[in-house]
Amino acid sequence: MKDVFARLGADFFSTIVFIAIYLATDNVLLATGVAIAGAVGQVIYFRIKGKELGYMTWASLALVIVLGSATLLTHDPRFVLAKPAIGHFAIGLIMLKRGWMLRYMPPIVSQTIPEYVTFAGYAWAALCFALAAGTIGVAMTGDMKLWTFYVTVVLVGAKIAAFAIQYIAFRILVGSRIRAAAQRA
Repeated sequence: MKDVFARLGADFFSTIVFIAIYLATDNVLLATGVAIAGAVGQVIYFRIKGKELGYMTWASLALVIVLGSATLLTHDPRFVLAKPAIGHFAIGLIMLKRGWMLRYMPPIVSQTIPEYVTFAGYAWAALCFALAAGTIGVAMTGDMKLWTFYVTVVLVGAKIAAFAIQYIAFRILVGSRIRAAAQRA
C-alpha cells in the first residue's frame, strides 16, 4: 500500500507542489513557476537515481510545462487548472479497456465475480470522465479557492467513496457466490 501512495505522489507531484505553494502564498504565477521547476527537478532526480520514469510522470511533466507556460505567458490560471482534468480523462480512456481491473484484484475476487469486476472497471472510467468534466467546469470559473477545494476534497473524496462502495459490494458479492456454491455442493 505504501508503494501505491508513493507512486501516486510521484505522479501528482507537480499538482501537490502547485497547491501547497498557492495555499502558502495566494500567488498563482509563483505556484505555477515552482510547479514547473518541481516537475523538471523530479525528472532530473529520478534520472540521476537511475529510477524508471513511468508514463504518468512523463505525461505530467509535459502537461505542467505546456499548461504552466501558457498560464505564465497569459497570466490566466485556467490553463494550469485544467491539468488534473486532462489526467483524469486520459486515465478514464485507459480504464475503458475490458477487464483492466482484474489484475489488481485478489484471486478470490477475480475468479468468483469477474463480470462485476469488469463492470466496476467501466464505472471507474465513468467516474474519471465525470471528475474531469467537473474539474474543467471549476477551472473555467478561474476561482482558485473553489478549484483548490475541488481537487483536494471532491476529487479525493469521490475516489475514496467509490473505493469503499466497491470494496463492500465485492465482499458481499463474493460471499454470496461462495455460499451459493457451497449449498449446491
